[in-house]
Amino acid sequence: MKKILVASTNQQVIDTVKLSCKKYATYFDADYYNDTDEALSSIDYELPEIKIIDFTSKEIDCHRIIATIDSDPWLHNGGIIAVVANAAQAQEVDERKDPNILIVQTLTNFKENFTRLLRILWRNQHFLFNRGMQENFGGKETGSFVCGNDPMDFRLYTRFLVGYMYSSNRISDDDLYSLQTVLMELLTNALEHGNCGITYDEKTEWLEKGGNILSLIQEKCKQPEIASRQIRIAYAIGRTKSKFVIRDDGEGFDWRKHLNKDFSEETHGRGMKLSESLVSSLTYNEKGNEVSFEINNLKDAANTIPSIMQSFASINFVDRQIVCRENEISNDLYFIVSGRYAIYTDNKLVSVLSPNDMFIGEMAFLLNDRRSATVMAIGGGKLIKIPKVSFLNLIRRNPHYGIFLSKLLAQRLLNSTQKMLALTSQLEDLKKQIEIPSELPPLD
Repeated sequence: MKKILVASTNQQVIDTVKLSCKKYATYFDADYYNDTDEALSSIDYELPEIKIIDFTSKEIDCHRIIATIDSDPWLHNGGIIAVVANAAQAQEVDERKDPNILIVQTLTNFKENFTRLLRILWRNQHFLFNRGMQENFGGKETGSFVCGNDPMDFRLYTRFLVGYMYSSNRISDDDLYSLQTVLMELLTNALEHGNCGITYDEKTEWLEKGGNILSLIQEKCKQPEIASRQIRIAYAIGRTKSKFVIRDDGEGFDWRKHLNKDFSEETHGRGMKLSESLVSSLTYNEKGNEVSFEINNLKDAANTIPSIMQSFASINFVDRQIVCRENEISNDLYFIVSGRYAIYTDNKLVSVLSPNDMFIGEMAFLLNDRRSATVMAIGGGKLIKIPKVSFLNLIRRNPHYGIFLSKLLAQRLLNSTQKMLALTSQLEDLKKQIEIPSELPPLD
């Protein structure tokens, strides 16, 4: 079950959340706060996955809450739904380009869409509730989304993909902005010019008359043929590169002519040029209704180091240098800044950790015992060494660090259990194939 924090004094917001959570009582549980300090305390202690921050509630210091979440990477699990009074305020909040804000909704839209929002969030929870919780198998993650002609859908899917890439240390802060910008530009083109068939001149005329592009999209979608069209977003997220493909059901366009056009004096139409400048290998199919691009991923490096870690000593390691040895008496915790680290028990390789795993040495740290494994750097790397007493003091001042560490360990235990079950199943299949006895036969 996922926790929802609602920071609001607006009864309409509260009633909307209560009604939707009643429909999804098995999956979501909401707590309501009408005081900023109480809401921040809950964020520290409960680590709610979804935060509904209501800017229509004057008693709530929404900017302070969001700033607190933004300042601490360990509070980035999940996301924020911002509720605002009107379209102007929505644009103001949206222009912050805050990676922790999933979507901005006016009060009217929030009341209409929140139930659907919850359904989408639950179905795609693996993209959201994962800061430091990903298991790195070294392979490729592939999948796709299908959405209709509602901009809210692809805004959410964009935030899912960008947030997941960032949380899994595949992109930097600068890459985050670039990827989000490119996805939104290309998806907007797929909706407006692809599915809705809005021409450049038609959009120009509409905007010059003071029209809103969303109202033009709604007008177009009154036609059944257009309303039934969809947009498909496919992704292949690898270790070194990631690829994204966007396809619409429209008639396509002359993309070569468009890419060569000068839009420097135009009010719109620069999205394709901007997208091309921000990513590599941006290509279209011949028809012009499918576009794909690639980005290079960060490799074995943390994109964010919590500010509290920066006061501790960092240690650089060279290839095959030992970090600690099995049965050694020490209980320092190590934060992984960069590199990969092989874990050996009884001289056998049992795991490889990367910045995605965040920590090394948590067992000796928690149990106050000898090291349970030998850790060796693979290639160059950097660790931040945190003495046990210092980290305990941090937990006293920031309780959510202890909760986060507990969740991290629980996730690792779950992953280990799943691996063990998979290996057991493979072993059973192998025994059936070649008739391996379950027990050794007795000696003659």
